Amino acid sequence: MSAVFSPLAVPVSAGIGLRSPHISEMLTRRPSAGWLEVHAENYMGDGAGVEALEKLREIYPLSVHGVGLSLGSARGLDRDHLERLRRVCERFQPDLVSEHLAWSVADGAYLNDLLPLRYDEEALAIVARNVETVQDALKRQVLIENLSAYVAFADSSMNEAEFLAELVVRTGCGLLLDVNNVQVSAHNLQYDAKAFIDVLPAGAIGEIHLAGHATNQVGADTVLIDDHGSRVPPVVWALYEHAITRLGPRPTLIEWDTDVPVLDVLLGEAMWADMLTASIMFGRKQAARQAAATKPRPASPTPFENVRTSMPVLAAFAAAKAGPVMANALTPMEGRYDVAA
Repeated sequence: MSAVFSPLAVPVSAGIGLRSPHISEMLTRRPSAGWLEVHAENYMGDGAGVEALEKLREIYPLSVHGVGLSLGSARGLDRDHLERLRRVCERFQPDLVSEHLAWSVADGAYLNDLLPLRYDEEALAIVARNVETVQDALKRQVLIENLSAYVAFADSSMNEAEFLAELVVRTGCGLLLDVNNVQVSAHNLQYDAKAFIDVLPAGAIGEIHLAGHATNQVGADTVLIDDHGSRVPPVVWALYEHAITRLGPRPTLIEWDTDVPVLDVLLGEAMWADMLTASIMFGRKQAARQAAATKPRPASPTPFENVRTSMPVLAAFAAAKAGPVMANALTPMEGRYDVAA
């Protein structure tokens, strides 16, 4: 029988991916984390990890992130896997559920990777059918995540952002914008990362992911690898700034899957995401006030007018970025967050 948890909506702030080295510390310390996200496949059975997550679910809002549905599979979904996912959602009652725009199953064999699709009408029909099947089974909206890519099909008739936008129209799904994946793919496939974000329907984006990536040299070429094994790099912070400026605040997750550091490092990255968002929103409010002062009537409120920011947050952000560690890390964003402004 499933537990009944008190409602804990995922806040419009930063959370962290829950990883096994941190579970015990999360239970004992109960640090101030906005929310937690787990990989669904790690909690489809029973055991100490599942019991621990049930305890944490009483304290923190929860998001469930799937990696094994293979939404791009032309032969349809593995119904057994979908049923296991349904049971995870029933057991833990997460506020957000997400999966990847990818395929990873061939002839019943699960591949150890998330592979890209050909973006055309035929693939769109397949993915739309599979997404509808998932949403019908879970009785909820599912967020679909953009992929990190290293190769692309030459005969695609649309790009990934256009594909995702049309998928939203056809299925009513939401989107999970992985900013690091956008940067990795844009670099590897040579397209404009900001333009990709601008194509996505803003109202459909229910969650954002941030992570680090590795840089590899392949001959004369530089290839970015989405390894989730380091701090969020400056180029991804800059792209996140662009996303938040366009979209407004969104629940934002810090992902870290390889070379997992101590818990405080993840919490620190989440803090930077919150402070950066607060700084952007404060700047937006200041600009709106200045614009309103030049008009005879007040400007109409923006959708995110009620987001609370405070000068202490901005002062802390300014002080931190002036230090030796963050001074270089936030260089691409330097003229945008001056508290004096």
